[in-house]
Amino acid sequence: MSTRAARVEDVHELAAAMPHVTVEHGPSGNAVYQVGGKSFVFFRTPRPDAVDPQSGERYPDVIVFWVPSESDKQALVQDPDTPFFTTPHFNGHPSVLVRAAHLGELTRTELAEVVQDAWLARASRQRGKAWLAQES
Repeated sequence: MSTRAARVEDVHELAAAMPHVTVEHGPSGNAVYQVGGKSFVFFRTPRPDAVDPQSGERYPDVIVFWVPSESDKQALVQDPDTPFFTTPHFNGHPSVLVRAAHLGELTRTELAEVVQDAWLARASRQRGKAWLAQES
């Protein structure tokens, strides 16, 4: 994997490369990556819960990644070295958000780990075990 800065194209490439993935599209054409009919990465439409604190404008570039657990979520959003965040709308939801504009704060390798963890959090146990066995 590369240590270069992550880009939006990498999110699409990495998510689509996971096994058994389908891509749905939301009402605004936003990509929703699913495994077994369960979303694991999706591009969110601008919503009132994710806004620029100075302007009040809705963020137009929020990407949602599932995480395995609440502790994984907290580790990502509380680490000042990551661009991940959450909003009250996602309280109790096993996911983190990142703005596409801030993906460059991650390396492609770090992004790949987040995408793979998201996929594993949503894939069936059998698919997850098969993929992990293949990767080791």
